Amino acid sequence: MAETEAGTKLREYRTEELAEAAGIPVRTLRFYRERKLLPPPRREGRIAWYDEHHLARLRTIAALLERGHTLGGIAELTAAFERGRDVGQLGELLGIGWSEETPVRLTPEALADYFEGEVTPENLAASLDLGYVATDGDEIVHVSRRLLDVSSALVREGVPLAAVLETGRRVRGHADALAALFAGLVAEHLPDDPEAVTRLRPLAKSVVEAELSMAMDRLRAAAGQPGGAETDEADEAVRGDGPPQTAPSP
Repeated sequence: MAETEAGTKLREYRTEELAEAAGIPVRTLRFYRERKLLPPPRREGRIAWYDEHHLARLRTIAALLERGHTLGGIAELTAAFERGRDVGQLGELLGIGWSEETPVRLTPEALADYFEGEVTPENLAASLDLGYVATDGDEIVHVSRRLLDVSSALVREGVPLAAVLETGRRVRGHADALAALFAGLVAEHLPDDPEAVTRLRPLAKSVVEAELSMAMDRLRAAAGQPGGAETDEADEAVRGDGPPQTAPSP
């Protein structure tokens, strides 16, 4: 039997045994292997040994086929996952130790269910580049339950996932700038308190939430004045061409 890094024994299967466990003909298994949908087996002489990871991959392929994915699309998704970051790199990439966010473990088919018809190689590559998802063995880890739920809700409303991901990339840039602004404020006025940023973090979140809420109100008010300067500024803000000027309170 093969072993995991932790020393756990993995059951191994010959070709015929793996096909039976997966509920597919041997010729289908060999076809998948030829298409590189399965990682290579362990070889012992002329005998090919497969393990639980191969079985999990076959079940994932079956589930994705049932959801309408083609074998070509599944091959591209598989390649994208295998090029993706390991889950251990996410904290370093995003500069977090999971923070207040709750990571979510998903199977590839569960991810497909969250974003029905939108889990394309391009969107997956964008998610991997942003650090929203990473791979951990046969599972996918999403960095944040909240971001996963919001993204899924937007897609269900009809917003393309590619647009959601691009907006997420732009939001992160603004969020980084806001965090730096708050940290600079605290460092300047509370230089002798090393825990000040952590202690006052909820205040920063409250300010951002309140200002975003009022900004959305201003945009909505501006949209009700066709042809006005406020409308042009609002359109620029939505496109990211420039920050809107603060409108006077009604």
